[in-house]
Amino acid sequence: MHSLARKLQNFNVILGSASPRRKELLAGLDIPFEIRVKNTTEVVDSSLPFHEIPQSIAEQKFAAFDDLSDKDFLITADTLVFCDGKAVGKPKSKDDAKQMIRFLSGKTHTVITGVCFGTKKSYHTFRCETQVTFATISDDDIDYYVETYCPLDKAGAYGVQEWIGYISIERIEGSYYNVMGLPVHKLFKEILACNAL
Repeated sequence: MHSLARKLQNFNVILGSASPRRKELLAGLDIPFEIRVKNTTEVVDSSLPFHEIPQSIAEQKFAAFDDLSDKDFLITADTLVFCDGKAVGKPKSKDDAKQMIRFLSGKTHTVITGVCFGTKKSYHTFRCETQVTFATISDDDIDYYVETYCPLDKAGAYGVQEWIGYISIERIEGSYYNVMGLPVHKLFKEILACNAL
């Protein structure tokens, strides 16, 4: 049994996310878990520095699970993209997605994931930041990607692991898995270091 599995062996681990990428990434840590999803109204505190917003939303998602048992261990997360001082969330339509990718084209942007984990008694939050540099992307390629992959459920309107990542990402500084939506390397370390468990 590896170290994280041993630490969590007495808990029922829950991923509070409907994201298939987060499910895939957490499964890669080789710990058993289940998925539960709660609908939450995410409130962005405009007084927060931009890099703290994903953590705040991850905490709100965690707080929505007000029915945890003593044996439940919950993980929630939120990912946002920031470019030129603007937050870029999930697109509302295909046209919105195309505009977002045009905005990111030829620039370096920051992907920040906030993560909240813990039990009904206590929780811990952290964030992970990654710099992603896009090449200039043609309108034809943007149209092809959005129409073929329909990335409406992704922050910044793109999936790093999809076709557009293959053809446009020139450089990544930081965690690739953070850009996918869950910085599993840091999650592993943070849970192991958490003395409240």
